[in-house]
Amino acid sequence: MTDAIGIRPLEAYIDRDLLLVLPCANDVRNLKPDLDKVSKLEGLTLAVTALSDTEDFDCVSRVFVPKLNVPEDPVTGSSHCLIAPYWGSRLGRKELTCLQASRRSGILYITCNENRVSIAGKAVLYSEGEILKDI
Repeated sequence: MTDAIGIRPLEAYIDRDLLLVLPCANDVRNLKPDLDKVSKLEGLTLAVTALSDTEDFDCVSRVFVPKLNVPEDPVTGSSHCLIAPYWGSRLGRKELTCLQASRRSGILYITCNENRVSIAGKAVLYSEGEILKDI
């Protein structure tokens, strides 16, 4: 993991995705992972996170998905289903404001309840489609 991202994580967790906790928010912002090496790590996606260094956010994150030909996902709700419960338990809070610090970036407003994570934020319609079923 250290070789793939260029910094030693403080903690690592695996589920469907790999979650790495880094020492500080600037480590997350300045990360330049070797995506070929990241693609060889366990997990579908690699989410990196650290405690925020500003009062505006609880945590900072970035998400890389080279296994699906997505070098960096700009804003990733599914990865925050790992990130938010991690920080919620560390901070003793159910409601969090998270910054995904990709080039495009995005703010996620998250509530953790029991076994459910609710995510809200601003979105832009990217595409519309219709699925037709032959009768």
